[in-house]
Amino acid sequence: MKRNNIKYFAAGIITFALATTFSSCDDEVLDLMPANSVGYTDAFSTEKLCELSMVGCYDAAQSGYYPGNNQRRGYPFGAASIEQGDMRGEDMLNVQAFFAVTYGSTYGSSSPNGQAMWECTYQMINKINICIEGFKLAASKGVITEAKAKEYEGEARFLRALGFHELLLHFSYPYAHTADASHFGVPVNTTPINSIETVEAAKSAGRATVAQTYKQILEDLDYAEANLPATRSGGLKISRATSGAAIGLKTRIYQHMGKWDKVISESQKIVDATFKSPIGGYALTAEPSGPFTNNSGNTESMFSIENSELDNCTVNGSLSQFYTKVRSLICMSPIIYNASFWLASDKRRTQLVVYNTSYTARHAYWVDKYKTYEKMADWAPILRYAEVLLNYAEAEARTNGVTQKAVDLLNQVRNRAVTTTADQYTINSFSDTKSLMTAILNERRIEFLGEGRRWADIHRLAKDPVYYVKALNDAPGVPAKVATGNVTAASWNAASGTVPSSIITIAAYSYDDRRFLFPIPDSETNTNEKLKTQQNPGW
Repeated sequence: MKRNNIKYFAAGIITFALATTFSSCDDEVLDLMPANSVGYTDAFSTEKLCELSMVGCYDAAQSGYYPGNNQRRGYPFGAASIEQGDMRGEDMLNVQAFFAVTYGSTYGSSSPNGQAMWECTYQMINKINICIEGFKLAASKGVITEAKAKEYEGEARFLRALGFHELLLHFSYPYAHTADASHFGVPVNTTPINSIETVEAAKSAGRATVAQTYKQILEDLDYAEANLPATRSGGLKISRATSGAAIGLKTRIYQHMGKWDKVISESQKIVDATFKSPIGGYALTAEPSGPFTNNSGNTESMFSIENSELDNCTVNGSLSQFYTKVRSLICMSPIIYNASFWLASDKRRTQLVVYNTSYTARHAYWVDKYKTYEKMADWAPILRYAEVLLNYAEAEARTNGVTQKAVDLLNQVRNRAVTTTADQYTINSFSDTKSLMTAILNERRIEFLGEGRRWADIHRLAKDPVYYVKALNDAPGVPAKVATGNVTAASWNAASGTVPSSIITIAAYSYDDRRFLFPIPDSETNTNEKLKTQQNPGW
């Protein structure tokens, strides 16, 4: 569905996102809507306008506007969340300076990455809040049915939950940081900020606790599950929220909370005895490349952000521009490429990895999941069925130890890429829970390489007493990283288990280092005294 010609229905309403006024000013919008805005009542005055307003929320999720230059850069979910999720970990390398986020000493509260993530996500959330209120108004006037209003609200709340969680991953410590998760989360706004009075009310509210933020996320997802259809037709099955996607996202949320019984109970709703979903028909594709060769029609993608040749995040934010060829900004690290747990015969090495030196002076392996290159039409993968299976496997292992179910769930994902029987796991492959858990966590690093999930795992595991990611002095934190300028052709040796120490020159840092969290941006604290007093430690 082309979205360029309908942005103004949600984005053009004059709104405020924590004291930031925003409205659409695309050329397409000006051609269609010379006044550059739609009145609040008019935006929900017909069934068609209500639908277009809902689509506008997805457009806001795809790509907001970069601070200072009004360019689309893929924030929050068009590409930026994936790029930052990779670059804040050790398995991907920054060929250029664009996404050297937080590893470098120059990162600060005025850096554009954190500022754009904060501002664009809250812009999306506020548009969602306005639309939810508008859908209820439309239903009360008989413009749309009550059921349709609830369906739209379910979609909006799914996106809102996704936004709040992304903010938590970058601006707040993990759920287990305090025993009751009473530490700072993020501001939780669920009502429209569309007047001076509501701006002031939002500013006075400040940050909710992490527990309160997760409570809101789960309320949103429970509502979405109850009110969304099980499936949709065509590409909308993947690009519009469904009840199955809401359940799948809940397995992720409960995983980050360490609520393993809840991960299991939610997983059981959408994983049957044949490892398929009775809700929505989700199943793994036969080949590892399946979700990426057919963005809109595969069985595995549960929710993705749609991009097309006509509507994408531009060269400044598209996945295919960053990860392979063209701009070549983010490549794989020898740390993951050489890892002994990633077998040399694994099919993902041939289907989803490419060796290329044509676009840089350096030898490098690139993630080849995003294949449209100049057209920039790759959809941004947000949630795949493979993740649900691995979330379920981890919860089963943590709860019941080494069980056939946990091994089978792991093997469902791994064995489509590891096809030699002798290399496949059996229950006898694991002597204890720790060895099984290590295999599950390693599988996540391989399967979601280039999909932004590495930072999410580093973040959630930081307070885990056993499975934290080792960093400075083997304590929890962010691991040391290979410097791209040190890499040569000799640096790459698949499954060798070794990486020359001479190329790992970007230092690790600890969990209590201020860089573990993004600072609340200056653009926010300069106008919000409450948040200025609630800035993250050390910033």
